[in-house]
Amino acid sequence: MTITRTQAQWALAVALSTLLLVAPALWNGFPLLEYDTGGYLARWYEGSLLINRPLIYGLLLMINVPFAFWPVLLIQSWLTIWVLALVLRTHGYGGRPLLLTGIIAVLSIVTTLPWITAILLTDIYCGLAILGFYMLLTRAERLARGERYGLIALIACAVASHSATLAVMMMLSAASLVLTLFYRDRLPRLRVAQGVLAIVLGAGIVLGTNFILVKRLAWTPGGFAMYFGRMLQAGIVPKYLDKHCPDPTLKLCSIKDRLPDNADDWFWADKDFDKLGRFAGMNAEMERVALGSVAEFPLDVIRTTIESTVEQLVAVRTGEGVVNWIWHTYFIVKDWAPQLQPAMWAAKQQKGEISFTAINAIHYPVALIATALLPFIVFLGWTGRLPREFGDLAFVCILALLANAFVCGGLANPHDRYGARVVWLAVFTAGLAAVRLYERRSAASTAPARDILAT
Repeated sequence: MTITRTQAQWALAVALSTLLLVAPALWNGFPLLEYDTGGYLARWYEGSLLINRPLIYGLLLMINVPFAFWPVLLIQSWLTIWVLALVLRTHGYGGRPLLLTGIIAVLSIVTTLPWITAILLTDIYCGLAILGFYMLLTRAERLARGERYGLIALIACAVASHSATLAVMMMLSAASLVLTLFYRDRLPRLRVAQGVLAIVLGAGIVLGTNFILVKRLAWTPGGFAMYFGRMLQAGIVPKYLDKHCPDPTLKLCSIKDRLPDNADDWFWADKDFDKLGRFAGMNAEMERVALGSVAEFPLDVIRTTIESTVEQLVAVRTGEGVVNWIWHTYFIVKDWAPQLQPAMWAAKQQKGEISFTAINAIHYPVALIATALLPFIVFLGWTGRLPREFGDLAFVCILALLANAFVCGGLANPHDRYGARVVWLAVFTAGLAAVRLYERRSAASTAPARDILAT
């Protein structure tokens, strides 16, 4: 079979792009790990549900233990390449493999993208789901039927992989339902229905996989616990307990003077929380306190929610959690994949040889600048200085960044990792707009010369 020049170019583009997206893991000598990695991996082995650890990603990890998880990174990289290629094609840049490789190369240098494709976490799927949702809503006429089905499946698996991703996509879906009332010609209900269907399928995957594991219909725990953690860190939980204690029905009363002021310390390093039964023993009470705090201190809740959302918008540094003291993950690998320990301990991460100081000297300002440029891209797109679809893409990115900040910061607690998982979309959008503006300017500057030659 003869391979055409175009096919060879695409094969080379995919190969180079894949190397770029897994480069951090190749340099590390092992897939990058985080504290949450162990929680995903252990689910199918331990046969129990854990806070914010849906089962579908754990199944993917478990299947790939014999291959030291490397196929997981390839899947994440190939999905990223596919989605970015679709965005380029639906924006007038189809059939340009060199441009695709160039954009991925730039993103690999100035954004966190390769650090979330080369790590065993679900973070990459949130950004890909947002781009997929955008294309189903606004660029569906330029997609083949198989591509639309593929994007629906991708979004479904993404929302099934993490509760925060599900919440972000639900907010985007709600926004699309509102917008279709006013812009039915540009946003037909059928397109909105495709996005909603993907989210419903994702919820079905969560319930189905949980049923297979625990033999009952159950949602992955974690919602109110994370909200309780934000209330604790904001100082609202102590106010509630000071008002209601002593109360024999509240176990927190006995330790209210020892409560930490940091949610991560409470959930992952507090002996009192362990003694009280951790999530299984405290979920109901944390829900009661969280809801009671909203009812009794609404102004405090509104103020701290806004503050945490704004803080999350600018918490976008690369590398949070990529450290060498993730003992929970180490213990899980020791228990369920002991054959991988030599390679894991030989990696640079486990030797403490990874630093993000120099990386964030580039990534952080680029992320903030690109985010600030999004409203201008919306303006340029909606006033005709750029094609309309560029403005639409920037608008969806703004909605996604705000939704992610509210979900991860306002309903939980701000972390750089939560912001970094989606802020690369702003850099991608700004870069794509810059390419189009550059090409327009080049075309305009060469037009007089062509006219003279034609004359």
